[in-house]
Amino acid sequence: MAKQNNIVIKNKKASFDYEFIETFVAGIVLTGTEIKSIRLGKASLVDTYCTFVSQELWVKNMNISEYFYGTYNNHVARRDRKLLLNRKELNKIDRYSRDTGFTIVPTKLFLNEKGLAKLVIAVAKGKKSYDKRQTLRERDDKRDMDRAFKN
Repeated sequence: MAKQNNIVIKNKKASFDYEFIETFVAGIVLTGTEIKSIRLGKASLVDTYCTFVSQELWVKNMNISEYFYGTYNNHVARRDRKLLLNRKELNKIDRYSRDTGFTIVPTKLFLNEKGLAKLVIAVAKGKKSYDKRQTLRERDDKRDMDRAFKN
């Protein structure tokens, strides 16, 4: 019998600040106390970004709170964590990241059906302020239309 994993941690600000070009699903190298904290929903993707270090992709500044029962085995909350992708995907992301204006942003952290933590990363281009205003306008219009249909 499979256990229900409905842990989904999103980076809501990323979709507001960036226009996503392409997304990838990557595994993460974690310690035992880190996965236990994620299962409790104690993680945050605020101010998180990805970077290449010697042909490997690393996620920086991701906050996974310390596990309450971790004792001396506990992890450092904001340590760098290696992402697991195949070489073809890494090469594609690296080509994008070398172009000016592109960045690699984590958008969602979730547990798959096997209970493994996965991180959805996106190759993104920064939005201008007028693009952000357009996004806000579209969101308000959608909310108004939904209200009109309900009445």
